[in-house]
Amino acid sequence: MSMTAAPFESPLAIAGLPKSSMLPFLAEDATGPRPFTIRAASSNGHRSSANILIKRRYAWRGYENASLPSDESASRLTLIATDHDETLGTITVGLDSPEGLFVGEVFGDHVNRLRAEGRKLCEFTKLAMDPILGSKRMLASLFHAAYLIAHRVRGYDTLLIEVNPRHVAYYRRMLGAVILEKERNNPRVDAPAVLLRLDLSYAREQIALLGGRHVEPERSERSLYPYFFAPHEEAGLLARLLKSQWARPAGVLSAVEPVVKPAAAPAAPRRMVA
Repeated sequence: MSMTAAPFESPLAIAGLPKSSMLPFLAEDATGPRPFTIRAASSNGHRSSANILIKRRYAWRGYENASLPSDESASRLTLIATDHDETLGTITVGLDSPEGLFVGEVFGDHVNRLRAEGRKLCEFTKLAMDPILGSKRMLASLFHAAYLIAHRVRGYDTLLIEVNPRHVAYYRRMLGAVILEKERNNPRVDAPAVLLRLDLSYAREQIALLGGRHVEPERSERSLYPYFFAPHEEAGLLARLLKSQWARPAGVLSAVEPVVKPAAAPAAPRRMVA
């Protein structure tokens, strides 16, 4: 099955998984406390707003063909970060399946080798953040939600990310990704791309060590992991995910099933999950 995707965009510029589920929490940006919600882009309105953000941010980088597929897939889930129904960020989780992975279109030799080694592969694509209203906390929360679904719930162990060469240093520094293949041309967008790999066991170690330990100002951090959920927050999220249909190999929620129930925000900590 042929698919079209643009390379991963720098953050300053996941579907076959259940719909209508939410991961709400509170975060604080530079102007003070700002609530935002991480949820599946399951409605036409949510997918449309995610698409608009993707097209706007990727066009700014010179990619004119970036958009979400018109139909949801049994192996892909798009997540969005919203504030009062305004989409401020989005990321798509792709799980390896007979449909294949987007990264396989350019780096198929590496994808096939890792499969032969017994690795369970996933990819994060279509990352886009509002350049003004998005924040490092929001970016980290999208990544953390995607990681929980792919690794802790579904058991995938290796993340592949296709990036523009100018963004390689960012993902190596902020996530600990390593270069799997140097620059190749992506004919879909006529632009160079580099393949990165992140062992999700390493991400798990870093989250346990650093999650929830960020300090101000944001720019002082040289890793994204301190902006991930703290261990007790992650435990609450994971417990709900494992009890929900998100943990099942296939199927779509037939009704609204919150992953985390909304909770009133206390004075501290900055983020809270029920």
